[in-house]
Amino acid sequence: MIDLLMLVVIGLVTWCVASEGVWGAALVFLCTLLSGLLAMNFFEPLAVVLQSVLPQDYRNHADSIALVGLFAGFVFALRMSTERIAPIFITLPDMAESIGRWAFAAATGLLTAAILLTAVHTAVIPREYLGFKAEGPTFFGLNLDRRWLGFTQYVSEKSLANFRFVNEKNELIPHMFDGPYFAVGDPGNPYPNKVWPSFPIRYAARRDQIAGGGIAPVAPAPIFRPVAPTGGSGSPGGGQASPGF
Repeated sequence: MIDLLMLVVIGLVTWCVASEGVWGAALVFLCTLLSGLLAMNFFEPLAVVLQSVLPQDYRNHADSIALVGLFAGFVFALRMSTERIAPIFITLPDMAESIGRWAFAAATGLLTAAILLTAVHTAVIPREYLGFKAEGPTFFGLNLDRRWLGFTQYVSEKSLANFRFVNEKNELIPHMFDGPYFAVGDPGNPYPNKVWPSFPIRYAARRDQIAGGGIAPVAPAPIFRPVAPTGGSGSPGGGQASPGF
């Protein structure tokens, strides 16, 4: 059911954005992309603040309100800014105009659906709801939410990296989104996994808490945890924690 709803969202967004022309559609796509990254960066700290000020009946909704609210606010602000900065549209040949506007419009629709599917993880719903399952595939197996989470983590590790952490080998580690770092020694594994994303599972566990009644705290952001080698166990253990995202 949620897959069908997202399909409707993609169709509506694509149709609306395509009416902007290729120049406007490209700007809307860039605004949506930047707004999504900004919202993912700030929504968890904002959710902590909202949970302390919202009425008790709405405190469990702090995460989803923060994520969707920031995303919508950033899209509006950036779109208004681009209209003032670049009010003149660039004309292209008819073929390029037609292909370009629909391509950017479809990309914007898929991107919007990916961000909204990510917001579903933070919503106050059962762990499994209308075909949505944290551990299962989403949107007909395309897993748009996980692709968006992976992209957000990638840019925080690469192009937008903020190197603030040092491991036991005195190497700089980027402060990744949803990328707690476990420097665990495993001589038997030539490709040890040192980054352990947890976004879907953290919020699935939070939904379980809410289903049990009462107010659940905002799902804590993951942390970077350099850990001394364990002599081959290969599993994350204790250690000195650094502040999270």
